[in-house]
This record gives sequence, C-alpha cells and structure tokens, in this order.
Amino acid sequence: MARFDIVIEGGNVVDGTGAPARQVDVGIVGDTIVAVGKGLLSGGASAGRVIDARGKLVTPGFVDIHTHFDAQATWDPEMTPSAKHGVTTAVMGSCGVGFAPARPDKHEWLIGLMEGVEDIPGAAMVEGITWGWETFGEYLDVLGRMPRTLDIGAQVAHGPVRAYVMGERGARNEDATPDDTAAMRAIVKEALDAGALGFSTSRTSLHRAIDGELVPGTTAAEDELFGIGMALKDAGHGVFVAACEHKDVPLEIEKLARLSKQIGKKVTVNVSQIEAQPELWREDLRLLERANADGAQLFAQVAGRAIGVVMGLELTAHPLLLAATYLGMHGDSLAERVARLRDPEVRRQLLADDVMDLGPLGELVLKNTDSMWIVDGALDYEPDPGHSLAALAGKTGRSTRELALDALLRDDGRGLLYRPLFNYAQGSLDMIREAHLHPQSLMGLSDAGAHCGAVCDGGMPTFMLAFWARDRRRGERLPLELVVQRQTRDTARFFGMYDRGVLAPGFRADVNVIDFDKLAFENPKVVYDLPAGGRRLIQDARGYDYTLCRGVVTVEGDAFTGARPGQVVRGPQRR
Repeated sequence: MARFDIVIEGGNVVDGTGAPARQVDVGIVGDTIVAVGKGLLSGGASAGRVIDARGKLVTPGFVDIHTHFDAQATWDPEMTPSAKHGVTTAVMGSCGVGFAPARPDKHEWLIGLMEGVEDIPGAAMVEGITWGWETFGEYLDVLGRMPRTLDIGAQVAHGPVRAYVMGERGARNEDATPDDTAAMRAIVKEALDAGALGFSTSRTSLHRAIDGELVPGTTAAEDELFGIGMALKDAGHGVFVAACEHKDVPLEIEKLARLSKQIGKKVTVNVSQIEAQPELWREDLRLLERANADGAQLFAQVAGRAIGVVMGLELTAHPLLLAATYLGMHGDSLAERVARLRDPEVRRQLLADDVMDLGPLGELVLKNTDSMWIVDGALDYEPDPGHSLAALAGKTGRSTRELALDALLRDDGRGLLYRPLFNYAQGSLDMIREAHLHPQSLMGLSDAGAHCGAVCDGGMPTFMLAFWARDRRRGERLPLELVVQRQTRDTARFFGMYDRGVLAPGFRADVNVIDFDKLAFENPKVVYDLPAGGRRLIQDARGYDYTLCRGVVTVEGDAFTGARPGQVVRGPQRR
C-alpha cells in the first residue's frame, strides 16, 4: 500500500519535457518524486499532506542560470526576489564577478568591483558579508552552512581569479604571463573540483568597477582565455560563460567556437537586440548554427523581455541626474529635492541645464528621453510607441525633459520612468520570441540580485509564463510547454543538473503550483531592506499557491512558510 509524504492532486501538469499538459497527480516521498499519474490516492494509498491543485498549473521549480546573489547569499536565507517567483535553483557567479578566491587584503576591492558592475550598494555588502573564506571551495563551505529557501550553485569568476593570481596587474587588466595563466588554470580547476558549475568572464566595456576600471579579464588575450578554459577539460565538467560586447558578439563567436572545440565543453554568449544594429542578433544566431555544425557546443543566453532601466528620484539613474542644478541637491532628502524641484525658478533653471557627458552609456541611458515611458500603474515591458515621451511631446507641445520631470515628481517624488535599452529596438519584442524558438538559445540573463537601483528582472520566470504563454497577442505567444521547458529541464541540464527540472519519478521534488489565470506582477517598488539600510527595487508576484524545494513547501499563498531546505549545488548532479 503506497504511502506518500505529499500528493499534489489533480493539477494541470506541464512536466518540463515539452510534452503536452495532462491532468495527473504528483506523488512525493522525501525530496524525490516517486509517482506521476491519475488516482495516486486510490486503492488505499495515503499521504501525509494532500495539495489540491485542481484548476492549477503544476510545473517543475524554475532554474535560473544567470544571477548575482554572490553577496546576498551570505546573509539572506530567503533569497528574494527569486524564491517568490518559483525559482528553486539559482546559479550565480555571472559576468566575471564574484567573491572567491579572495585574499584578505582584496575584500574591499571585490566589493567595489561588484558594486560598479552590478549596482549593488557597497555599504550593504560591507555590512552584510561575513568573510570566512579564501579559496572557492571554502566559499561554498560557508554558503553551505546557511539553510535557505532554494538551492544555489556558483560559477568561479574571472575577476577575482585574476586579482588573486596577478594582484594589481590583474586588476588593471595588464597582460597575463604564461605563468599567470597556468596559475589561473590551476585555481579554476581547483574551484571546479570543489563544486563550481562553470567559469564566467566579462568581455564588455559596460562592466566596470566602482573606480571605472574594466572587469579584470575584459581585454584578456586568447592565450589567457584558452589556458583558463582548459581547466574545464582538466576537471571534466563545467560551462564557459562569456558576457560580450553586444556589437562584438559576431567577432567573439569564432573565437569561442574554437575554444569550445578545444576543451570539449559548452560555451555561452549573450545575444540581445541593440538599437544601433537592430538586425545583428540574426547574424549572431546564424554564426552559432555554423559553429555548432562544425563541432562546437555554443549557445546564446537570451532574456525574456526588454532589458531596460527603471528610473526615479530614489533610484540610480534618471534623465535629470547630471544636470548642474540637480547636482546641487546632492545630500538633500527626497522630500527636500521634491520641494526644490517644484519651485518654478529651480524648475526653469533645471530644464535649461546641459546634462554632463557620460560617454556612450550615459547618452544611451540618460539623455535619450524620447525613448522613455511613464510608468503609470503596471510596468509595461512592451510599451506602445504611441505612448512614449516623444509621442506625448508631439501631442502636447511640451519637451520630453519637462514631461520626464513631471513624471518623476508624481506620488511625492516616487514616480517612475522606463527606458528599454535592448530587445526593443523596433517597437516590439518579436526578436525575443524568435530567439526563444531557436534550438541553440537558452533562457537566461535575469540578473536576479543585481542592478538594485535600476532593474528588477529577477521576476523574469514569472514574466515568461504570464506574458509569453498567456497575455501577448494571440498568434504571437510562445507555447506554455516550451516556456516551462526552457526554464526547467533545459537550464538545469545545461549546467549538468540532471536531477531536477522534470516532473517524473526519480527527479527532485522541486515543484510549483500556480494559479495561472491570476499570475501577475506587483508594481516595482523601492525598499530599503538590504544591510546598512541599502536600497533596491523589488517586484513581487501573485499566483504562486505553492512552491516546493526538495519536497518541502517554501512558499504558500505567495508568502514564505519559513522552511529552508535549500542547499549548495556542488558540481554536476546525476538523476
């Protein structure tokens, strides 16, 4: 007579394999799924707990392969926002930045690197991180002592490895010697043996430390990249992840394809649509196809929505930030700034100011008010071009800067603007739809845990379901089964985690029970809940009736239960 710990009964099960949905039960014993089928509780079988999932969507827990929880994981057992969005496994150590290996005299520098690249408040990391490691393996040991709501895995990152081996020469991006490269190869091999899931590097000028220096390794020569890459071959596992300059992806693909063939391992590169070359992403995907036909294992990480910046007076950026008049308000409280900005003379002077030059990125983000939208209610990630500030200026005869100022002053200075930067170059998200249908693309780039003052894309798994599988215009959606598969089985297997991502006997009992009709985002909000009162944007979800990690209910009715079964994933996981 069967005895289950938990039976999830009568749900609409989308199992992660891409198979059609079916109404069946899921039986769990301990941390493992032991049965999937109809009538599991018939014939005298019993369960310690029955979850009624009739009319609900049942999926595997989501596996997010591009996060930046490297610091937060040392202090936050709840792992927000990801754990509120159905994520049961998060992979961090992305973009070439992280916190191990770490010499004691490099702690402050590593924090400055993460602060600059990922917009995580430095003061929060200074107060929140309790250092207790030097090697990557010791870092995983420290993480493993804290129970948490979800599993975490980590990549070893180029920045800290280079600084550990080369010191200031590495931090300043000086060329590595053969001995330097050999030492880095050995350290990366050691990290992989200790449980790292892969290696990440940054190749883009967008990633800079708080002092403006490029991430160590950004300009690394081919000998260094290939030498470090050989550590994956030495260890026998791992993924090589490169965050590349968007416009240079075609140039990088040829090099990374040769690397993949040499080390015999998977390599990923980011693919996004950019305003300057809106069709370049098609060339990226064509080159991936050609490389893989020639024996490489090269894949594109693609975001689920436009990658953009949320702007506000409390946040990192807004279009008036570098105007001389506004700079004179540095140190004023939000209420004081709002009062001054409402003064007619201050307003006139501010709108007449030139904005300081911050180079191409500042031009893209801060000056182009034409391509901004007012956040009025729910944030629309595929906004109507007819509602942009440029369109509103044309209708009202007012300047876009004036409209932006009025929008920012709404709600006592808590008004928000949205500036899509990538994947929205032609007024729609069609590029994302096409890219997600491509067999050599991966669901990625959520950046959960990062860009605290500008982005809240940690909820991308929820967006994939609610927008692409339900809300987008009919005929332009993505199949529900594909959306689930891409952020469960596909992402888990890519990093060698074959024990999760599928609802079938023998797999990990990581499960979501979702009220699909009610699944939605809360509006973005600014909270000050990081250590040292650090600020971040947060966007919670509604519709997660239950999330189970390792067979334990961690979320019920969109709220944490207090259970913390999550562990550190060390290396590949067999079913």
